[in-house]
Amino acid sequence: MLVAGIDIGSGTTKCVLVDGDGQVRGRAAVRTKADFEKVSREALEAAQADGGLAGEEVAYVATTGLGRYAVSFRDIQITDLTCGARGAASVIPSTRYVLDIGAQCTRAIKLREGGKVKEFHMNEKCAAGSGGFLERAAKYLEVTVADIGPMSIRAGKPQAISSVCAVLAESEIINHISEGATVENILRGIHNSLADRALSMLKRVGLDGDVTLIGGVALQEGMVAALREKLGVPVHVPEHPHLAAALGAALLGLQRLRKTSMATAA
Repeated sequence: MLVAGIDIGSGTTKCVLVDGDGQVRGRAAVRTKADFEKVSREALEAAQADGGLAGEEVAYVATTGLGRYAVSFRDIQITDLTCGARGAASVIPSTRYVLDIGAQCTRAIKLREGGKVKEFHMNEKCAAGSGGFLERAAKYLEVTVADIGPMSIRAGKPQAISSVCAVLAESEIINHISEGATVENILRGIHNSLADRALSMLKRVGLDGDVTLIGGVALQEGMVAALREKLGVPVHVPEHPHLAAALGAALLGLQRLRKTSMATAA
């Protein structure tokens, strides 16, 4: 029995397959396209191929993310907050706070027992607090997104990015370039800026312990270093942080399938 969790984000669409014991059997991430239905099938097929499961039937599909309602073959849709929290807690059981930095927004989540959401805060007003801003900055600086993390680590004198507005922050980047600042120092300045915003959100949910970092931006080592420096608490990063919400969706889908099967049997 296979259960799929599909996370349709603004940047990438992720899929994680788990078996009846909740063990991961396949995973994949593909670039999100306008046709959410098509890209979801693409991610599902890629995850099946990853696990050598092309011939096996998927018994249940749980979707999450901004495109979760657009998948006709889903069995259930679940909020990305719920899925991210569950996914983070499943790989790091001691998790009490989750910081999810994706392409569209950043979320600070406080957990209750069992990986359930107790309280959360998120930025919805400006792209300057999300991973999408990093992508735009990469274009200005003529580097790839994959280069951002290692280049940021090499910074010797980070350049401050103080604006809370993405448009004004981009102007600051241009000013730093014109003044001769290195790309490495500008990138670390951006990571530091994101870390400052993350700290503010975590404080609003009562930060007083370890943080588990998930989302695509968690793949950038410079971002992880900036957070560890700014937060002042241990910051844990799962092996596949960008797949945490998809994993959470799969596990919650498995839980729902079990309940449905038990009710049917009764």
